Amino acid sequence: MDNTLNDYEKIEKLIQHSRIVMVTFTNHDGHLHSAPMTRQNKSFDGNVFFIGAKHSELVQSITSQPEVNLAYSGSDSFVSISGKAQCINDPQLLEELWSPAYQVFFKEGLHDPDIQLIQVTCHGAQYWEGDGKLVTLFKLAKASVTGEQDNLGESKSMRL
Repeated sequence: MDNTLNDYEKIEKLIQHSRIVMVTFTNHDGHLHSAPMTRQNKSFDGNVFFIGAKHSELVQSITSQPEVNLAYSGSDSFVSISGKAQCINDPQLLEELWSPAYQVFFKEGLHDPDIQLIQVTCHGAQYWEGDGKLVTLFKLAKASVTGEQDNLGESKSMRL
């Protein structure tokens, strides 16, 4: 599928309220690990940015194993995005994304030497969007009584 603006808008709509993203990566031992990261307030355009620590397992691992998966969970939707992560040096973007909440992790603030900006260039996504918990529960209960499966939501895979 073509990477249309509508695909990006759909993903943005589904992930905009998910503040925490689980980033799954392959560590140096070849095992999958996940780390919770804070989503930046930047519209989805095929790239996702995180502020991490240079000494973290995530940053150390993506230098040699850049393939990652981003998992978002909302009240009635789930989004899985695959992509390639890289450490970037962009002081202007870092300043744009910076929040005082990061002061807890980086004592020297915006100029802490341990700060690492991470960019994930996304190449694929899959989402599932339901009708909300109550409607889904009703449909499941109805299906168990009638034996007829109802549409429990929309699912789509896309190339970015």
